[in-house]
Amino acid sequence: MANSKSSQRNVPNPLCTTGGGVCMMNKQWRDEQHPSFINFISSFLAANSFRLNFVPIAPDCIFNCGGSSVAFIFVTKWDCANPIPIFTRVTKVKGQFANLYVVVSLPTKELNDSFVRAYFKLGMEIGRPTFVPVQDLEMGFENIVKIAHARGECKRQGVVSRLKAEREQAVQGIDVFQRVITSIPGIDSHDAVAVI
Repeated sequence: MANSKSSQRNVPNPLCTTGGGVCMMNKQWRDEQHPSFINFISSFLAANSFRLNFVPIAPDCIFNCGGSSVAFIFVTKWDCANPIPIFTRVTKVKGQFANLYVVVSLPTKELNDSFVRAYFKLGMEIGRPTFVPVQDLEMGFENIVKIAHARGECKRQGVVSRLKAEREQAVQGIDVFQRVITSIPGIDSHDAVAVI
């Protein structure tokens, strides 16, 4: 069963049927990877209608999909003994890109535990950027393509702006409700928040 699963991994499955985009990949990152993994990436991108370009960029790859640019740092080898350079790089790159995700390959429980300890020890802010732990390299790259495609589709359909508008309406509704509640004699702002 394990052999059939790994052989399935080597056959790229298209994730989306609409459009594609461009994947710009860091030349240095590419050179540090095993050639079979780069072949998998190339085949997977082609199956999903993405063009692959190798360029000197700060993140490991940037996807432009549906008018949305999404940057990724892909940590393929977690160094338990020295995680500081990885988090330093993440901090530097997150200042340059609004949409940044960090995919970290953590195939064992020990590596995962090491990552979690370092994450909190080095004071990373949860969700800024979003870290995506994965068990293997192929799964990691598949997740990268899924995230890029989803961000592109959201932008194409205007989902993000609609969600922001809905959130603003909800906050305005809560503010109105809070003003109404606090207009009742004897109820202060704290009490109104507790009711909400």
